[in-house]
Amino acid sequence: MPLAVDLTDLIAYTDWQRGKWHAFLRQHEDVLQSTAGPNGDGRFTTIGDLVKHIFSAEKRYVDRLSNRPLTDPASIPNANVEALFAFGRQSRQSLREFVDAFPATEWDVAQEHTILNHKVRLTPRKIVVHVVLHEIRHWAQIATLLRLNGTATEFQDFLGSPVFGDPRA
Repeated sequence: MPLAVDLTDLIAYTDWQRGKWHAFLRQHEDVLQSTAGPNGDGRFTTIGDLVKHIFSAEKRYVDRLSNRPLTDPASIPNANVEALFAFGRQSRQSLREFVDAFPATEWDVAQEHTILNHKVRLTPRKIVVHVVLHEIRHWAQIATLLRLNGTATEFQDFLGSPVFGDPRA
């Protein structure tokens, strides 16, 4: 029998991660202005840029899938924890509403999208899974950057999360 992980489990994990990061960044708001490293692609220079990118990517992919104009996150300040996470709550609400309302018969129907000036055909399922994995990957990147710069972060492995009934939750 194949192993199946429900998308809502991964969303629950990233909800938990967001809570951890929100609490951590409230205590260490100054790290939002820390460097995102010297070898990036030029889009993100600070940790705050990366946090905003996590939330704006989620929002913009839902915009694409919903045939809406793409949200412009330029007005969201990169160095303000509460503004960033308020935007994150909006992006997550949009994702939840999309997932809850999207017809089951359409999840695997490829659609054409323009992403970073490239035309691609992707299914909504692939895009939504990408959104969640993209977030998980960037939180790990942020944790690594902070550790390399001398700031310890909390344990955030999936095994330590409350997803699937961790009794420590």
